[in-house]
Amino acid sequence: EEVCEPYLVRAGMMARTARGRVATTTAWRHLGLEPPETAVGLR
Repeated sequence: EEVCEPYLVRAGMMARTARGRVATTTAWRHLGLEPPETAVGLR
């Protein structure tokens, strides 16, 4: 976790929020999934 997290944050796949770490819209789409309306980074 300590190794992957910085990479994923820099790549825009994860975001640090007050709730903890969350997947961004970019991550959802990379996995071939439709992001939920509450996803971080909606464009």
